Amino acid sequence: MSPRQDLPRERRNRVLWLLDRLEREPRADALIDTLQSGVRSLPLGRAKDVLHGRWLGHPVHPLMVQVPLGTWLSAAVLDLWPGRSREAGVLVGVGLAAAVPAALSGATDWAELHPQQMRVGLVHAAANTLAVGLYTASLGCRVTGRTKAGRAFGFLGMTAVGVGGMLGGHMAYRQAAGANHTEEVPHVVSEGWHPIGTVDEFPAGVAVRRSVDDVPLVVVRELGGTIHVLADRCSHLAGPLSEGKVADGCVECPWHGSVFRLSDGWNVRGPATAPQPAFDTRVTDGRVEVRLPTDGADDPDGTTGTGDRPPSE
Repeated sequence: MSPRQDLPRERRNRVLWLLDRLEREPRADALIDTLQSGVRSLPLGRAKDVLHGRWLGHPVHPLMVQVPLGTWLSAAVLDLWPGRSREAGVLVGVGLAAAVPAALSGATDWAELHPQQMRVGLVHAAANTLAVGLYTASLGCRVTGRTKAGRAFGFLGMTAVGVGGMLGGHMAYRQAAGANHTEEVPHVVSEGWHPIGTVDEFPAGVAVRRSVDDVPLVVVRELGGTIHVLADRCSHLAGPLSEGKVADGCVECPWHGSVFRLSDGWNVRGPATAPQPAFDTRVTDGRVEVRLPTDGADDPDGTTGTGDRPPSE
């Protein structure tokens, strides 16, 4: 029996228990599929990568939500002071305006998650949508002179925002939505060169899976003989790049379509916001060896250095 099963029910964390139930609850999956298809069909073009935060190196949604959160929290503080309802109303309005792009970026990220994450994300979005509705009512009351009702709707909206924020934190820190799923690679692979097979084990243009120190790798040999090696698990949600499509010097993740340049691991298309760890390679007596990139120039012994080259589009 696991330690969790051993715990008396009254000693379990009720909130975590409810969140675990939410992750496993499939009854909203049909609605999730419909919403996911709708978000993915939006004609965003290159703006989709902007909303994902590829330009920033991590998801932009947590940054964008700071404006509505900050303004609404400030409005709640002002509502505790007599005679400051007008200033609080201005802050409520600013928060409502900022909530629109924040919601769009969040929806763009949400549509590229695992089902368990999307189930929590749906309730997260519902809580925030409720908050927007309550703050809209609050602003309407303030404009029409019903200050007391405006403050009441504002405090209710702050409560809904708090629930949404708790669910967002669960997604980010418990479910690792938006986290870089390759961050540990440089800390796990030992220093030095590691053999991964002979050259003839890697057909040209075909992604082959290997591993070093229990870290999966994707190996691609070009027609000209150059061999590229990246961490196999996609930085977005750990999808297997070795099962993806290789074309135009890049590999595409089969799960959510992130595209990485084979030469240096640079993420040329999202939803991945972090590049893929790339390895130095060399061929010794017909055997392919790899290592983590080292500082400085390429070695004079046939090493192909990829770690420190600046990315270019």
